[in-house]
This record gives sequence, structure tokens and C-alpha cells, in this order.
Amino acid sequence: MKTSNYRISPSWLIFAGVLVLLFSAQICAQNSVQNDAQVSNQDTAVLTILMRQLDEVVVSAPVTQTTVSKQEMTHEQLNRDNTGQNLPYLLSVTPSLVATSDDGLGVGYTYFHIRGTDQTRINMTINEVPLNDAESQAVFWVNLTDMASGVSGLQVQRGVGTSANGGSSFGASVNLRTLDATVPQSEHPGPVRAELDFNGGMYNTFREMVKADVYLGDRSQKQGAWHIGGRFSKVNSDGYIERAKSNLLSYQGEVGWQNMKTAVTLTAFGGKEKTYMAWYGVDYNTAWGIDGANRRYNPAGEYYDKDGNVHYYDNQTDNYQQHHVHLHVGHRFNQNWTLSATGHYTYGTGYYEMMMTDWETYMAQNITQKGLRNHFYGGILTSKYVHEQADVQFGLALNQYRGLQYGNIDTTSVGNAFIPYYEGFGLKTDGNVYAKANWRVLHRGREKLTLYGDLQYRLVDYKIWGDNEETSALNATEKIDKHNTWHFFNPKAGLTYDNAGHRLSATFAMAHREPTRNNFVANTAATDPTPERLLDYELGYSYSSAGVLRSGYTMPWTIGLNLYFMDYDNQLITTGDVSSVGYLITTNVKDSYRTGAELQFGVEWTRWFAWKGNLTWSRNRWKDNQQWRTISFSPDWTAGNTFSFHAAGFNADLQTLVVSSQYLGNTEDVNAMLKAYTVTNLMMTYALPFQKLNNVRNIPDITLKCQINNLFNTNYVNNGGTDGTYVWYFPQAGINVHAGFTVRW
Repeated sequence: MKTSNYRISPSWLIFAGVLVLLFSAQICAQNSVQNDAQVSNQDTAVLTILMRQLDEVVVSAPVTQTTVSKQEMTHEQLNRDNTGQNLPYLLSVTPSLVATSDDGLGVGYTYFHIRGTDQTRINMTINEVPLNDAESQAVFWVNLTDMASGVSGLQVQRGVGTSANGGSSFGASVNLRTLDATVPQSEHPGPVRAELDFNGGMYNTFREMVKADVYLGDRSQKQGAWHIGGRFSKVNSDGYIERAKSNLLSYQGEVGWQNMKTAVTLTAFGGKEKTYMAWYGVDYNTAWGIDGANRRYNPAGEYYDKDGNVHYYDNQTDNYQQHHVHLHVGHRFNQNWTLSATGHYTYGTGYYEMMMTDWETYMAQNITQKGLRNHFYGGILTSKYVHEQADVQFGLALNQYRGLQYGNIDTTSVGNAFIPYYEGFGLKTDGNVYAKANWRVLHRGREKLTLYGDLQYRLVDYKIWGDNEETSALNATEKIDKHNTWHFFNPKAGLTYDNAGHRLSATFAMAHREPTRNNFVANTAATDPTPERLLDYELGYSYSSAGVLRSGYTMPWTIGLNLYFMDYDNQLITTGDVSSVGYLITTNVKDSYRTGAELQFGVEWTRWFAWKGNLTWSRNRWKDNQQWRTISFSPDWTAGNTFSFHAAGFNADLQTLVVSSQYLGNTEDVNAMLKAYTVTNLMMTYALPFQKLNNVRNIPDITLKCQINNLFNTNYVNNGGTDGTYVWYFPQAGINVHAGFTVRW
């Protein structure tokens, strides 16, 4: 058994002192209210705002540090341009984020990096429940297609986010919130809402979505109110890459009851997918269509018969399903204290099947299936205190994961005579406890000063045993037996100053992250992989103007700049290669860092035209002996630009994304690079003006939409890999058009 040990540094004592100070401030604030007979108008206004947050009994708005490295997106913002692409593509306008896909359209397997960090190192939660797989630490959005249709909003925190459940955030955190029973009935036009979405487009891409919500009762009364809701989505596509077919289903259901003090919500969601493999990539000439090469070529499933004729195995597919159940219970004891508890369970099962061929003759040899089956369950308890001077949140969670990795093989190559040839097991227990607080040191007029403190302890116990799926073969299985226990202490602190639209913030955070299963089974080094540590320093400034008078119009505008330095110890950086089961291979490097500047701006020039954008410059390096080298998949520049037009029910967004060149490996090999690319997309919607017609009642809202991706037909590649000798690329689609409609009752 291995246990990580960390020395206590003087800086940790400072952070402990900060937290004690915050708690003292909270106690003083409570005493001041008890002693004062009256509350000032200013404090009353603040308390009213905080009380509205308390009405969300399920504590969906945790204590966070307000910085310019955080973005919020509402349900409307996510779904206005939703035509079936998975969530990473809907987030593509987020600063420092780069989305990629295997199928070339963003419908099948999709991924994203933030600040050069891949999504296995990005903490993702839904209603505070961990969404990352406990062993691979990845989220496969293809299993949760059209998830955007079922969330009320999400938050992206770049860098080390505030304490949350699940794995550590080593590049960012993404926190999703579902539509739930805590939404006041008064915000809805009636007791029943329904929505129907349909769109179709090129490469036989179709999305159908239907959902309904029923609201019964009045939550202001003692008997409370009920909410029953459900959603079903279906997305199909042939993919830009040949045979990169996707057949994706997802569902979401919710039953909730709430009165003024208590809320109970049962949520179930999940999905099922079948996709033809498109994760092999192609060589350079094919990717760029040199000498007439077919950019859509897909080598997956290719084999030759005895006469030399080429064939493609028709079941070279990935098949997986995942089902989640959450039970949330929340109670508000008084105007200050709330308590919530969540129990959750996730079941996942699936496999992929592929034709194995002889590398010299490409003759069929056998058919293999590699699969997994897992259970993930646990409980979360959160208590929150809110006051006009301070708020404090305590939380604890305990989760356990049980997983099976298995392989079957059919040596007859007919696909119906499978026998098992390996079984591997994993057991992971993850517990954490944290306390975090905001102390509003100054809160007068337009001037505010807030101090933030956050302390988290996390325990991870992880055991894997059985056959090694990475090295086991039909007649030779390699065993693996590893058991590790890690103790992580993650302090965070921050300071935010606001005055008349100006905001200045400074934060420091420490995070630790354990290796994944693949780090152990694919490890070829003499020693086992070790946990990573990150020290994250952030300094941000932003300004929001109420507007300046321009031709009779008050023109609001915003600008923000965030500087960051992320100092790593033993970072597990991607090598560019992938394992036999498709996971990114990583290796520990002792010294590395990521640093950069993130600029954001926005201005509403007129009532019908707005402009917003972002620009990130970064430098990402690791130390190889005495030489600093660029880390793979880490472009120096990324940028996003959006022109928005809106008038008389018509909306249009012209969106441009820019990504500079990036290495596919860590040796700065110019022959293993992705070229810089610029892609422009046009999204348009038009709400039919039926409601303005005289004597027309009960007419639903109907919105037409059209999306033109890659408007200028750019020839580009956004992902690839290298094993040191061979380099592969994933070409993306040229111009493609999708159109449809949304009907709401």
C-alpha cells in the first residue's frame, strides 16, 4: 500500500487562519443582528437577495468566489443554437476552450480542452453529483446526448474551482443544473408546459426532442406544490467521416414536491448509444485531401478477403448505456440556515466490437469485444448559512465505484462464438469534507470588499486487480494488483473588490489529483504513476459600464482580463498516443507550468446589434532535463468572436473561432502538429409573430432556426495523435447546414 505524504508549509497555516477569521466574522454578524433593533435599508436589500437564494431549498447555488475566470450559461443560451451537437460544441465560445470530434460534425464522440487540459482533468458535476467516471475520470457526452435540453444552466470555472464533489479540477470545472421543482410556478405561463424540437441537416443528421412539465399546487401554501417533468431526445447522424454513424437516445424524468421550507426531488436521466468507430484517424495526405485523397476515409473495420477484395466489418461499433438516479432532499430551518442531502446511483454497461486483422495482409483474423460494467453510488450532505455580512457552507460526501473490465474473442471471425479472455476489477472509495466562506468585509453603496476561504480534505482509496486489459492476449494474460490510498489537502483563498462597476480579484488554490486506471495498466515505466499537485495563482480585473449615451441609446459594455499561473508538480501530461481501449496515455513530469492571459469583452452597440469576444494567450511548458518543451494539445492562442443581430423576432449570431497551431506530442516535432485554423458558424432563429395577431388565442410559440457550420468551407483538422512514429489526424466537415423548428405550449 502506498500513501502520499505532504509537509505542512507556513502558507497552509495562513489559510487556516483566514478560515478562522471568516467564521469569527460570521459569528459577529449574527450577534450584530441580535443586538440591533432595526436593519438599514441597504442591509434589508441585501438580505432580500440572499433570501431569494435561500428559496432554492436544494442549495443549487453554492458559495463560490466571484472572479472573471467564471462563466454562466442559461438554458436559453445553450439551446438557441442546439441542433444535435454534443455539449462541448455548445460551449465552444467559452474562453480558452477547444472542442474536437471524431466524426467531423460534433455529434458522435466529442471532447474538449480548457487551457490545454483535457476533460479527464476537468471536474464535472450535475446538481453537485460527480459526472466524471471514477476510473477513467472522463465524461463521454455521447452517452448523454442532447443534455443541454435538460439543464437549467451551467457554470464553467477555469483553473482550480471552488471545492466540489468528485475528482479535482486540474484545468477547470463544469457544473450543470437540471430543471427542477424549485422553479416558482409564477414564472411559468400556466400549469402545463410542453416543447417539441425537430431539426435535420446534411449527412443525414436529425434531432428530435420532446419534453413536458406539469406544475400542481402552490408552494406558498402549507400543502406545497408538485412538479412532474420529462424529456426524450433522439439524435442520428451518418457523420462526416465515412460510416461514422451515431444512433443516440437520451431521457430525463423528474418528480418534485416543495413548500416554503422543504423540497424533495427525484431525478432520473441517462442514455444509450451505438456509434460506428471513427477514432483511428487518417494520415496527413488524407486529412488534407492532398492529390485528391478522400478526406472522409475511415480505416476502421477494413479487411480483405482471400481474393484481395476490400470489405468493412459492419459491426465495428461502440455500444454503451448509462443510467443515473438522484434523490435530493432540502430543508430551510430559518432565514439563515439550509440543509440538503443527496443520494445517487449510476449504472453503466457496454462494449465495443471490432474486426482484428493481420497488419501485413489485412486478412481477417478474429473479432474481439472489450467492455465494462460499473456501479457508482454515494451520498452528499451540505449545510449553508447565509447572512448580509457573511455566508458559510459545509459539505461532505462519500462515494464508491465498483467496475469490471472484460474482453471476449471470436477466433472464427463470424461474430457469434465469443469466449472470455480477460477480466479486471476496480474498487474506488472517494470521500471529502470541506468548509468554505465569503466574508463581506465592506458592503456600502457601490463599494464592496469580499474575502473568500476554502479548505477541503479528500481521501481516495483505490484498488485494481485481475487481468490487465491493456496487455492481455488470448493465450497470455498479464495480472495486475495495485492498492493505493491517498490523502489530499486542498486550501483555497481569494479577495474580490468591487467599486462602481470595477472588479478586481485575486485567488490562490491548491489541488491534488490521483492517477487513473489507465495510468496503471498502460504504464511502461519502472515505477508506478504518482499523484499530481497544482498551485494555481489568478489575478483578474473587469469593468461593466451601465452605458454611455450614443445617438439616443445607452450603450452598455464590459471588459475583463484574467492572468493565471498554474504551477504543477508531477503533472500527468498526454503523450499524444492512446491505449488499446482508446484512452489518452499520460506520463508524469516533475516540473511543468501553464500560464497565460484571458481577455473578454462585450458591447451592445445598438438595440439590435451586439459584439462580444475573447482572446487567450498561453504558454505551456514541461522540463525535459534542463530544456523546457511545449506540452501537447496546448495552442498558444485561442480566440472567439460573436456578432449578434436581433430585431422583430429575428436573431442571428455570426461566430468565429480561432485556434493556433499545437503539437500532438511532447517533443516539439514539427511533423506531428495540428495547423492553426479559423472556423465561422452562422446561427439564425425567427419567432413567428402569431401572438400579435388579433383574436388569436392558445397559439403556441413557434421558432424557426437554421445553422450553417463552417460557413466559408474551411479545410481544417482539430484533433490527432502520435505514437512517436506514426501521426494521425481527424479531418472536420466543410460547410454543413441544419434547419428545424421549436414549438412551445
